[in-house]
Amino acid sequence: MDTALSTPPVRALLDRHGPLLLALAASSLRHAVTTGEPLGIDPAVYAPELAGPGASFVTLRRNGELRGCIGSAQAWRPLIVDIAGNAAAAALEDPRFPSLQASELPGLWLSLSILTVPEPVTASSEADALTQIRSGRDGLILSDGKRSALLLPQVWEMLPDPVAFVAALKDKAGLPAHHWSPETRLQRFESVTIEDAHLFGPSS
Repeated sequence: MDTALSTPPVRALLDRHGPLLLALAASSLRHAVTTGEPLGIDPAVYAPELAGPGASFVTLRRNGELRGCIGSAQAWRPLIVDIAGNAAAAALEDPRFPSLQASELPGLWLSLSILTVPEPVTASSEADALTQIRSGRDGLILSDGKRSALLLPQVWEMLPDPVAFVAALKDKAGLPAHHWSPETRLQRFESVTIEDAHLFGPSS
């Protein structure tokens, strides 16, 4: 039986523990910038619902621009460990950006998303898949052979058209915009996001 989270429990979990999880992500990020390693986490000292499996994404922005985003598509480790690890990775391991420096911490904006369990979209074609996608609500994971990509639900704010959303997903996976094959697999998920623009103090 899958023990990962669905949407209502995610919302309830963040209602109870959101500030703690944001603070933990910020602490792990600071630790990583200083030491090159994520903050060590003992799941046993946290509430059982935080020590259970969970999938998270951590997004960083500076001056309104993306500065790093790393996460887990599947729940494969304790949620509390996943958050700490992804916060550190967003700062140091996003291949699109150089490693975050301590001088960039003031004014850094941090967003934490907790994902629900992905479910398959059973479709015979892209057109069929598009009829099943819930615009503004679904995050999507596409895989085809060795290629895969994920877009969080908040990407709908920039790409409100489902065709454009899926095209961007395929582009991220390194596939042509019109690609669809018998090997193409699509999964959808939801996420609940919390954020804080003041965890690292005002920009200098």
